[in-house]
Amino acid sequence: MSNPNDPLEPEILDPIDDLMLPEHGEDEPHGERANVSSSVRDIASRIPESLASIGRDISRTVERALSAKDDYVVAVKVSHEAQERLEQLVQAGVFRSRADAAAFLIDEGIKAQAPLFERVSAKLSEIERLRAELRGMITKTE
Repeated sequence: MSNPNDPLEPEILDPIDDLMLPEHGEDEPHGERANVSSSVRDIASRIPESLASIGRDISRTVERALSAKDDYVVAVKVSHEAQERLEQLVQAGVFRSRADAAAFLIDEGIKAQAPLFERVSAKLSEIERLRAELRGMITKTE
């Protein structure tokens, strides 16, 4: 059990607020308090500018998100070599990000494989026609 008068117990002091300026004493030079006060005022004066900067950054982020509304995000696994190639395009300044580089390469790959996608599209149309035919057969038997 602790005793408030026990000399081994630490004395509980008032909490120290780092933002509080010390009271000016007789032996303390006037300049130190003025410097601290000036520094605090300088920091406080920069707060609105910092907040405005944060607001601009958020605004730009929202604008980019809205302008990219037609874009779709797809997570893909790529080989180590593909990752290195994407990184090279970014380092060379051709693209801002690996995602932009990958999107470009995917679009170019689709263009290069246009005949394949034409055949796939034709087969999908044929599959849909066959499904509709099967559905028609089932409704006739009911």
